Amino acid sequence: MFILQIVIILLATKLAGELSIRLGQPSVLGKIIVGIILGPALLGWVHDTELVSVFSQIGVLLLMFLAGLETNLKDLNENKKSALLVALGGIVVPIIMSYIVAQFYDFSMPESIFIGLLLSATSVSISVQVLRELGWLNSKEGSALLGAAVLDDIIVVILIAIAMSVFAGADTNIALLIGKKIVFFIIIILASKWLVPKFIQIFSKFKVTEGVLSAGLIICFGFAYFAEYVGVAGIIGTFFAGLAIAQTNYGHEIEKQVQPIAYGIFVPFFFVSIGLSVSFVGIGDQIGFMVIFSIIAIVSKFIGSGIGARLSGFNNRSSMGIGAGMISRGEVALILAALGLEGGLLPTDYYTSVIIVIIVTTLVTPPLLKVIFGTRNA
Repeated sequence: MFILQIVIILLATKLAGELSIRLGQPSVLGKIIVGIILGPALLGWVHDTELVSVFSQIGVLLLMFLAGLETNLKDLNENKKSALLVALGGIVVPIIMSYIVAQFYDFSMPESIFIGLLLSATSVSISVQVLRELGWLNSKEGSALLGAAVLDDIIVVILIAIAMSVFAGADTNIALLIGKKIVFFIIIILASKWLVPKFIQIFSKFKVTEGVLSAGLIICFGFAYFAEYVGVAGIIGTFFAGLAIAQTNYGHEIEKQVQPIAYGIFVPFFFVSIGLSVSFVGIGDQIGFMVIFSIIAIVSKFIGSGIGARLSGFNNRSSMGIGAGMISRGEVALILAALGLEGGLLPTDYYTSVIIVIIVTTLVTPPLLKVIFGTRNA
């Protein structure tokens, strides 16, 4: 019964998060681990049902919406060069390292390329929450990390589409794909400047309850839908929705009202859902594969994105922190892995092991950020 799952997930995530904090770690770590414990891998109390999946999707969309509301647009604009270098470093190095290692496991050339692309993906949603807890979200490092994650998502999705078209026979018009991305940003920029402020202003004059909050959520989910419609991740859409609203006079009000909705119910489902993907069935003879590729996935992002940050002028500590923040593959890589499996570019025998590698990258990110950045008093 879904109502019981709500009780279990909310209770477990809050207790696990509190325990994690008491042990000196970000609460996110405990929440992801408890998802593994509650899921099919161990207790089997919670399963990835349609309703759990929907709540999880809403959770990650709201998480990135709040990140946009809290982001300083000036800092984001000033760190464009850094974001580009971090994104490129975080794509090129993982592709090269993963391709080389995949060849030793007798993967075909297309499969090796896909593994490289898969492990070049980044999901910044986990890092966003950790940076928020540590006080680093609204900083130059946080802005560079967010900008890099957006660029990473766009570039990797395009490269994956090209790979699917060339190697899997998918009927993909690359020019149309890239054109859609360009149109997305043009429309988002225009809507953010002209439509968003007026839309919220109109709703602020309504006599109905929570008109401003509703306007903010309509923009949030509207941007997410449009993003997914043109082939961009919904979290990118909600991030820009938050960024747009933050420039209005209603940004702080909407942020204050969305936080309890997001963290009270939806975001916990997102953290738990990551752990629900884990299964230990039939992986006994692939432990070596998982260990090696987990190391490759962690080291390649840390080095690649870290070098990009260093080249753009960040000091060693900030560069390492940005590199660590790009490590998590999260829900983005899980979606791409499913596409690869469907398209025949990810061997069926290795699918579960690859999923565990993705989860490992997500688990190591919070403690790494904690160690490198520490708590910042903004």
